[in-house]
Amino acid sequence: MPSTTAPAPVAPGAKPAPTHSCQRCGAPVPIDVGLCEKCNPLGLRDSSSSQVHAIAIGGIALFVVFLAVAGRMALAGIGPFNATVANVMPAQSGLDVTLTVTNTGASSGQTTCHVTDPTDRTANLGAYVLSPSIAAGQTVTFTKHVTELGTTAKPLEVECPTP
Repeated sequence: MPSTTAPAPVAPGAKPAPTHSCQRCGAPVPIDVGLCEKCNPLGLRDSSSSQVHAIAIGGIALFVVFLAVAGRMALAGIGPFNATVANVMPAQSGLDVTLTVTNTGASSGQTTCHVTDPTDRTANLGAYVLSPSIAAGQTVTFTKHVTELGTTAKPLEVECPTP
């Protein structure tokens, strides 16, 4: 079994053996030992790096599961949302689009609505607008200014998915 005390002084010009601090008391110990003789008098084996890393990875995985459950609980009952385009008006450098959105869920919430031009076959992805908070079972009409769909009033489509 290797010694768990600090290495002996070396001859001038020779490199000393690498050391680090004891995990409990901070005394210098050889690099391949975790605890000094005082903190580990029986010379028990240290935990392997795979054990330590498995505990860390397990903790991270458990926290991700916790976040998923908390997120699911926070979003439960919001939506689905039914939406229509109520009005489209030309405005400075874009369009003022008026949307009517209904929250048919059991909880209040917001949604991101995707407004598109159904006749546009280019790479234009349309505009995304955030709705105001909508109470459960309520309908809200709001107007947003968008610049992604040009400046000419035209029929538009809207989709407001559940978060």
